[in-house]
Amino acid sequence: MCRESKCQVHEMSSAEVATGYVRRMIEFETRGRGDLENVLSRLEVKYALPRWTVNNLRTGRAKSVEAGIFARIRAAYLDVCVRQVEKLQHEIAIEKVLNEDDTFEDLEREAAALAARIAAKKAARAVK
Repeated sequence: MCRESKCQVHEMSSAEVATGYVRRMIEFETRGRGDLENVLSRLEVKYALPRWTVNNLRTGRAKSVEAGIFARIRAAYLDVCVRQVEKLQHEIAIEKVLNEDDTFEDLEREAAALAARIAAKKAARAVK
């Protein structure tokens, strides 16, 4: 319980965190309406995530998640984040070439810094 606000603090379970990761991965991977089955297949093949576990997390049915599966989901989510940053860096590079405007320099630096932070997190996870 919080002293200042007298409210209860809700700590998220690993299943709730994994549900958030899975939903965001599906959002990023979806290529249009009706692509859910294909997305689940791609996640299963690419990251060795059990299809039904991912689906149960997506729908909120899973109340717990094994530590090993949680670690794979988190690693997959970090990989998706890396790919999103790489896409952003590519878009910034295209805009710089097309517009030759220096206003994209700060965005380019921020994207590079974000990519470095994500890479550091992945490296730290690999060492453990």
